[in-house]
Amino acid sequence: MVFSSHLFIFYFLPAALILYYAVPRTCKHLVLALLSYWFYGWANPLFVVLMLGSTLVDYICGRVIARGADGGKTREQKIAVTVSICSNLCLLGFFKYVDFGIGSYNAIAGAFGKETHGLMNIALPLGISFYTFQSMSYSIDIYRGHARPIRNFIDFACYVSMFPQLVAGPIIRFQEVADQLRHRTHTIEKFSRGVAFISLGLAKKILIANPCGKVADICFDAGSVHTLDAWYGVVGYSFQIYFDFSAYSDMAIGLGLMLGFVFPKNFDSPYHSKSITEFWRRWHISLSTWLRDYLYIPLGGNRKGNVRTYVNLALVMLLGGLWHGASINFVIWGAIHGVMLGLERAQGKDSPYRKLPAAGRMAITYVLVLFTWVFFRAADLSASMAYIKSMLGMGEANPSADLLGGVLYQPYYYLTMILGAVVVWFGPQTWDYTRKLTPVKAVIIFVLFGLSLVILTTQSFNPFIYFIF
Repeated sequence: MVFSSHLFIFYFLPAALILYYAVPRTCKHLVLALLSYWFYGWANPLFVVLMLGSTLVDYICGRVIARGADGGKTREQKIAVTVSICSNLCLLGFFKYVDFGIGSYNAIAGAFGKETHGLMNIALPLGISFYTFQSMSYSIDIYRGHARPIRNFIDFACYVSMFPQLVAGPIIRFQEVADQLRHRTHTIEKFSRGVAFISLGLAKKILIANPCGKVADICFDAGSVHTLDAWYGVVGYSFQIYFDFSAYSDMAIGLGLMLGFVFPKNFDSPYHSKSITEFWRRWHISLSTWLRDYLYIPLGGNRKGNVRTYVNLALVMLLGGLWHGASINFVIWGAIHGVMLGLERAQGKDSPYRKLPAAGRMAITYVLVLFTWVFFRAADLSASMAYIKSMLGMGEANPSADLLGGVLYQPYYYLTMILGAVVVWFGPQTWDYTRKLTPVKAVIIFVLFGLSLVILTTQSFNPFIYFIF
């Protein structure tokens, strides 16, 4: 079930809100957990069993960790946190990377004439990358003393399974909502702002992300494109992935507000970044900070010399790329970002890059990000290299590429791309725009919501990009 569907907007959400507010406070988490399992199991009920098992393991581990002595970490605590981390990583590894590993082995074995093995064709549970990281943060936070454990299993199940951010984030750490699980307020102001977040998120998805996605699909699926078309397509994809993912985050935050929760901001105008380092402070903030606090810093961060710092950066970004998908393209995407982060850190304040005007640094950063998005979107490595060659004017377009212009350069797509650029570089962020709602803003939001619903009826099923991660 996706947020940008009539089924969710007109049926599931109203029913969920009525049930949630109808029951007494002591039953709200039970109702919310059951609603979340219903939401998650809509496509495949077996996925619910998987998530429930993961939830139970982490809950038990958290209880064991909480029983340890305050003066130091006991053997039982260390075993419990290890079991929690390993069980989540094994779960993620099996469903996401077994076939990737078999395929990689087959490629190497085939090159040397060795026997290959058939793929297992394992179905990837929706959102497994998100809820395993989220659930794992609970036991780690308890172990570190950053949060108190939950005594009630239903409360913990509600935290792990909460449908607003279950399948595509943001990744909510336990310490961020621990107090809210124990006590939170439900106010008209929160609810109203939540409605605004949902409306604007739906508008981002329907009015901008989906049309820009059509432009990207046409260019990336064409086989060969002219240079201008290649740039047009990758810019379209940059708008698609930003508006698509930030739209889901907006709607998740809005749904959380309607249920009394305040979730952290997940995007901060990333295409305003003047360096790749800044980009990762603004893009998918919940993932970048999770990797920083649970991986980069435990590895030593920047505390063990320059060489170790660069190794840590490279390793974190490689794993960050692999987190997105079991593909060499995602590994390369992460590696490129890791190299650029290392170069920026090595150059420091002496970098000639820093001497450019702010607009120039922003433009260069955006272009660098565009090249990395090619690996994110293209079907495989050979397709990525062919597309980059086209962007650099080094590709050889087939005669059929001349026909793309008739499809790509239509007024509807032109206007959508211009609208996307205006919103990206000049428009207010949803987080700031909804902070204080006025009658004028309410009318604008209502009109955008109504227009989105009308256009939604004309668009085919188009799930959010990060559902596959």
